[in-house]
Amino acid sequence: MKKIAILGLVLALVLAFFAFDLNQVLTLEGLKAGLAQIRTLRTESPVMVALVYFAGYVLVTALSLPGAVIMTLAGGALFGLAGGTLIVSFASSIGATLAFLASRFLLRDLVQARFGNRLKAINEGMAKDGPMYLFTLRLVPLFPFFLVNLLMGLTPIRTVSYYWVSQLGMLAGTLVYVNAGTQLAQITSLSGILSPGLLLSFVLLGLFPMLAKRLASFVQNRRVYAKWQRPKTFDRNLVVIGGGAAGLVTSYIAAAVKAKVTLIEAHKMGGDCLNYGCVPSKALIKSARIAHQMRHAENYGLSAVDPKFSFSKVMARVQAVIATVAPHDSVARYTELGVEVLEGYAKIVDPWTVEIKLNNGDTQRLTTRSIVIAAGARPFVPPLPGLDDVGYVTSDTLWDEFAKLDAPPARLVVLGGGPIGCELAQSFARLGSKVTQIEMAPRLMLREDLEVSELARDALTRDGIEVLTGHKALRCEKDGERKFIVVEHQGAEQRIAFDALLCAVGRVARLQGYGLEELGIPTERTVTVNDTLATLYPNIYAAGDVAGPYQFTHTASHMAWYAAVNALFGDFKKFKVDYSVVPWATFIEPEVARVGLNEQEAREKNIAFEVTKYGIDDLDRAIADGVAQGFVKVLTVPGKDRILGVTIVGEHAADVLAEFVLAMKHGLGLNKILGTIHTYPTLAEANKYAAGEWKRAHAPQKVLAWLQRFHAWKRG
Repeated sequence: MKKIAILGLVLALVLAFFAFDLNQVLTLEGLKAGLAQIRTLRTESPVMVALVYFAGYVLVTALSLPGAVIMTLAGGALFGLAGGTLIVSFASSIGATLAFLASRFLLRDLVQARFGNRLKAINEGMAKDGPMYLFTLRLVPLFPFFLVNLLMGLTPIRTVSYYWVSQLGMLAGTLVYVNAGTQLAQITSLSGILSPGLLLSFVLLGLFPMLAKRLASFVQNRRVYAKWQRPKTFDRNLVVIGGGAAGLVTSYIAAAVKAKVTLIEAHKMGGDCLNYGCVPSKALIKSARIAHQMRHAENYGLSAVDPKFSFSKVMARVQAVIATVAPHDSVARYTELGVEVLEGYAKIVDPWTVEIKLNNGDTQRLTTRSIVIAAGARPFVPPLPGLDDVGYVTSDTLWDEFAKLDAPPARLVVLGGGPIGCELAQSFARLGSKVTQIEMAPRLMLREDLEVSELARDALTRDGIEVLTGHKALRCEKDGERKFIVVEHQGAEQRIAFDALLCAVGRVARLQGYGLEELGIPTERTVTVNDTLATLYPNIYAAGDVAGPYQFTHTASHMAWYAAVNALFGDFKKFKVDYSVVPWATFIEPEVARVGLNEQEAREKNIAFEVTKYGIDDLDRAIADGVAQGFVKVLTVPGKDRILGVTIVGEHAADVLAEFVLAMKHGLGLNKILGTIHTYPTLAEANKYAAGEWKRAHAPQKVLAWLQRFHAWKRG
């Protein structure tokens, strides 16, 4: 009953405010019209006018009524800078706290009961850092203050904290607006608008958000760095931890702009992509594909043959490819570029100091203005009972382990139905392994559209792979020398024998061992960074797989540019990472490549779209090459040619996708692609034909009908 009564009172006061047209009073015109009369009353009864003004301000703020800005300007006009600031500061803080309490009393229990699980992280964050977060919101008025009052009432921040932080945080803004009010009160003609004092007030109003943001950042930094002693001088401008794609690009950029930079790598330069991921897997895929083409040579008018090969030579070729590419990422090359490369393990001991345990046994400490963490990721190994007993390989370890074999594993179980699992499953099946692929989800490549998953499954099945989706791995068992994995499907258990087990169920960021815990840098699945890639400490950044949200070599390189520039020049300008156009591909046959939204993501996000689809089975070059399968699917804004996303399934899909990536990045629509000459016959023509399908579907039918009549008339 109390809640109903209070709610009724609030609604009655709000309705009365509008019923009596008080909203017309709280406008700039209303203020000027009544200013002379109010100033007369103030001269006669200064205390009464101040009290009425104070009470009115509290009421307007507490009820979240429009007009608080006009009330603040009036404070400057009536009571001057000092008096107006004093009255407005207390009145606004008291009113804001009353609105906060009303929101808490009327709404918090309801909201927490309904959305408590979703709000758990927010509640924990507010309990820990609520005052600082509120202080930032008060200093930088990007959100209306009445909205801050209402939303903060739903959080666990203490009322006392809310009041004093609001009073302190709103003081700077109050000064600016009250000062503007003192100048507005002096306007008697249009020429008064150009008075220096008034112009200064408006300049301050314009600069306030930027200055407030700087002040908030300064206060936050003081708090973060409070327990650390900052060095007076630094050995380096930048220290980079990790020699993978993100670390290499970061250090390269730093050296290019003549910064003194040190790159620390504990193991192999080039990171996972060169040594365990992109490069070796693509080398293996090529060998497997040629073996597959030899078996199916009749498709090209040739005699099919069963390829004779040495598996050890295939794996030796993989290592030779790595060795050929390795000089691009070598210590020698980066040293020549101006990067100091130290081989060892790095640990951040304070925000400006990195300790390196060198591989030769020595220890070295470096002070640095900024640090970039680019430690990468590692394969996730599921906690299956018995897994260690039967033994397993990952996408990192298989290259060394399988290089010891004279033949590919006779029976290979691939655990995981994502891109890595699919690529390796198909490759080893084509090289002669009997492959069983196990995926707990209902389909392969769960991030792609259903039809893409089905095409991928069909392709793997044609290569002899037994694909078991909806199967949950329970445990591994050993019976003498025989190895088994036990899976569950629809309540029934199944025992699958194998000779080798490949775990390809995803990758996790490397978060331990280099000082994050000691510094209190938050981590969840990745290092927590803001949109400029800064961690809790504004001079420590993270880029690449260790920071997410994408685990691709090309996104790691993309992030590295932002990390390097922000780390070196962030005192002047910081750039937010742009993830708006991120392509990726899965290199099975046929390839699957995508950029932007697909259908399932668009539906999940409630984004309206149209679908245009062109079948590659109708493309001349694909027919000639014997690869006439797949499609180009384009999502566009309804009725427009603006591209929301593209999925391509087919030969060299990742290469063909590049045109759409460029178009999306620079805002080019399908009409531009249609109007571009494409070489004939090429696979890239599929993009033009997809654009043509869109154009045909959006042809102006009324105009065409008139043209038909026109041509009929021309024929007589």
